[in-house]
Amino acid sequence: MIIDTHSHVQFRAFDMDADKITKKTLADNIWMINVGTKFQTSQRGVEFAEKYPEGVFAAIGLHPMHAAAEFIKMKTDPDEEENLALENEFDAQKYRALAQSKKVVAIGEIGLDYYYKPKTTAKLAEFKEKQKRVFTQQLDLAKELNLPVILHCRMAHDDVIEILKERGENRGVIHCFTGTLEQAQKYIAMGFYIGINGIIFKFNIDDTIKAIPLGSIVVETDCPYLTPLPAIALATAGAPEGKTRNEPIFIKHTIQKIADLRSVAFDEVAEKTTENARKLFNI
Repeated sequence: MIIDTHSHVQFRAFDMDADKITKKTLADNIWMINVGTKFQTSQRGVEFAEKYPEGVFAAIGLHPMHAAAEFIKMKTDPDEEENLALENEFDAQKYRALAQSKKVVAIGEIGLDYYYKPKTTAKLAEFKEKQKRVFTQQLDLAKELNLPVILHCRMAHDDVIEILKERGENRGVIHCFTGTLEQAQKYIAMGFYIGINGIIFKFNIDDTIKAIPLGSIVVETDCPYLTPLPAIALATAGAPEGKTRNEPIFIKHTIQKIADLRSVAFDEVAEKTTENARKLFNI
């Protein structure tokens, strides 16, 4: 078995064939956790997971870029539902109610993202403070519900590490990790897993993948995004013209690259990362 610990099959990119893709994925013994980025996609992820007796789970949370959207201008894709409506505040009660589903295995994706940011010093400070406030609110909810967290972090690792250390957090995964080896080691020392996906075909973190323990890695796709390069030709099949669409089944390419970098068998990586995911998400 393989577990894709971070997918978005509930997004609009899969509107026409989400069930077909899911059934194909499950038939190949690949399970998935569909991750929310705001209440709407979190709710859809839960509803989608509840359609399947096993193999499909959900995480719920408010993405940092949505949490602080009033401070920035982002390019949006009208085909993607997560960009159609934004939340300016985190409503813990709504997410708490959603978490009552047995299919909810984590709070996420939550965290900090400083990639798009305001240009003035004053607005930048407000932008960061807003993200940090919403982040800690969701960490509080995860602790209350005894759930692990799925952390989104882009250009903000030092701040995320500081917050996690101050709070004593130690249950979760750093999604789509692109930090340094030193940062990865800090997360691992706190008890976090490192999420590896198809971005490793474009962004070189080879030394980190080779150096960190296999027992600290989980694999993910972030589909429909970050298609592994070996799957590009296949990824055009269900996508709009000129685009690609990642799928949970393409996780095999990421596993193979990890195996190649570590000079071990594919099955060893698949088995250990599945064991890690089961332990973290209690599935």
